[in-house]
Amino acid sequence: MKPLAIHGGKPVRENYLPYGRQSINDDDVEAVINVLKSDFLTTGPLIEQFERAVACYVGANYAVSFSNGTAALHAACFAAGIEADDEVITSPLTFVASSNAALYQGAKVEFADVDLQTFNLDPQSVEKLITDQTKAIIAVDFAGQPCDYEALRKLANKYDLTLIEDAAHAIGAQAYGQSVGAISDMTMFSFHPVKQITTGEGGMITTNDQQYYEKLVRFRAHGVTRDRTQLIKDEGPWYYEMHELGYNYRLTDMQAALGLSQIKRLDQFIERRQTIARRYNKAFQSLPTMTTPYISPEVKSSWHLYVIQLNEQQLTTDRKTVFKALQKENIGVNVHYIPVYWQPYYEQLGYEKGLCPNAERLYQSFITLPLFPSMTDQDVNDVILAVNKVLKYYEVGGAT
Repeated sequence: MKPLAIHGGKPVRENYLPYGRQSINDDDVEAVINVLKSDFLTTGPLIEQFERAVACYVGANYAVSFSNGTAALHAACFAAGIEADDEVITSPLTFVASSNAALYQGAKVEFADVDLQTFNLDPQSVEKLITDQTKAIIAVDFAGQPCDYEALRKLANKYDLTLIEDAAHAIGAQAYGQSVGAISDMTMFSFHPVKQITTGEGGMITTNDQQYYEKLVRFRAHGVTRDRTQLIKDEGPWYYEMHELGYNYRLTDMQAALGLSQIKRLDQFIERRQTIARRYNKAFQSLPTMTTPYISPEVKSSWHLYVIQLNEQQLTTDRKTVFKALQKENIGVNVHYIPVYWQPYYEQLGYEKGLCPNAERLYQSFITLPLFPSMTDQDVNDVILAVNKVLKYYEVGGAT
């Protein structure tokens, strides 16, 4: 067995391979340049075009763009009427934005535990937390796999809750024959560079509800409207009114142009992600030191992340050492995610460890492997070689 790079051996790769990266082509570049030469850099016609393209793709009636996914999620909480003393239930196994958006509105966050197979919200854990103060559920489609929306929809209907879907990972995914983006009351997409398509930074809310749509549009523009049908009075064509305290959360036309170009290749991007995931599954299925991701038969994942679980009982070392060893092989592994309530800010709010045992257990075994469309077959082979090299070295009864 060749020595590990962490011990001075030759790494599998000469160059570092990140866990995620945007895929930009000449058409994308040209689309942005054309905007730079146009009359509108922001608040121009490409915003609406991009929104229509996303709404059409997911099968929703409306789409509203935002400067980033967090802003979009904040807007969804506002549109849902979430305010001080309300409670919002969400997953701890996510980026902090999922719960921060509720805090921005003054609400209290309740963290429900996750399913050990899918890593998504456990509907039974959600129901146990519902009280008279509960206003909404923010469900997170972890790694691109949609949640159990049949069960969550039943809970939302039963208790008269707004179902907000954090689908930052899941554009292009499907659940129970429906496209993500047309299932929940409001769905948030992120267009960060590591996501399925990118606008640099950017986000979107899709919805089938006209009232939500109108609130979202106002919220991203300071709470201001020029819509003549919404004005309390009308003093002329220049006239506008501020109806709520909103924010400047607008997307630019440059970003919209990039998004319009990218969405043309979204299906191609997802197909490549699926191909890579299948290769990983096949290569790793017999390794006793790890478990590959489980995908529910009722859904189609858009494979934003490929997250493995280390089987500690079969290893002679810990997750931290494996992580460092893979990095030394020039494989850009990552960990998604530290349970939100472990963060110092949330500890100051009174949250304590032990709140969601499943999420905490999963976090301590997770490693995210590289997965993005522009990975070459050799890149994929390098990841497979490095994972096998490191895990076989640290396997119980192995080289160590």
